[in-house]
Amino acid sequence: MDGEGIVFLTSCFEIKFISTMINTVFKDGLFEGKVALVTGGGTGIGLRTARELAQLGATVVLASRKEDIVKQAAESIVAEGGKAIGLPCNIREPESIKACVDDVLQQFGKIDYLVNNGGGQFPSPAEMIQPKGWHAVIETNLTGTFLLTQEVFNRTMQKNGGSVVNVVADMRNGFPMMAHTGAARAGVENLTKTLANEWGRYGVRINSVMPGTINSSGLNRYDPTFKEFIFGYGKFNQTFRLGTEGEVAAGIIFLLSPAAAFVTGVNLAVDGGQSIYHPLFPPEENTKNEVWE
Repeated sequence: MDGEGIVFLTSCFEIKFISTMINTVFKDGLFEGKVALVTGGGTGIGLRTARELAQLGATVVLASRKEDIVKQAAESIVAEGGKAIGLPCNIREPESIKACVDDVLQQFGKIDYLVNNGGGQFPSPAEMIQPKGWHAVIETNLTGTFLLTQEVFNRTMQKNGGSVVNVVADMRNGFPMMAHTGAARAGVENLTKTLANEWGRYGVRINSVMPGTINSSGLNRYDPTFKEFIFGYGKFNQTFRLGTEGEVAAGIIFLLSPAAAFVTGVNLAVDGGQSIYHPLFPPEENTKNEVWE
């Protein structure tokens, strides 16, 4: 795909559910009475996080520009015994953001947790990215994250407090073939720190999670050659494998939870040590590393 287009990785895939219970290390009822809004919640990391939040007692609102996908996902969470609804929300459009937040507050009266997981990008050498593609990625990943977070803060969290987790990407050493999303996600990491400083006085904690290379449904949208390249990235972290959606969800849920009550403004790397790769101690395959699905 050239730089004129944009692949939205959070709302374009067939949803398959394996079981009605998922792994969690958190106690039953941890989020009872809480309301969580998860963007990009119809598939991948967003859906895995939403399912676990619902299993732990939260009422979960799944939001995406693809209404049919999030409604299907919400129905499946309800079938698993959770409380969930799906709402349309295009985070590139302020009026769509406002309508989504309006709907949540009318139905539930508050938003305790916000997970900014929605986003999109496409692989391309930097010299080939066209202005249309650049702006689409920046507007989705950076501007959309800010506008939704601002709306939620102004409408409910400023009065009631809350916790926000922004899902970024492994861009500490640059993001070759993804210059647009690397720039946008780095902006979100800085925004996380800024808002944590400005809004801490209102009882709002804001953190980010930086996934490494994750074996997620989002990979299915890439060209087979690029997908094969991504799968090979498992050899560049100390676990010598790709991460799972469940491992990223666990990090998100920890930062939302009371266990992280004294944690704000941090960027948690969930990457198996990919961000500390050093050629003096290259990763080696082993059978001792635990995998959390």
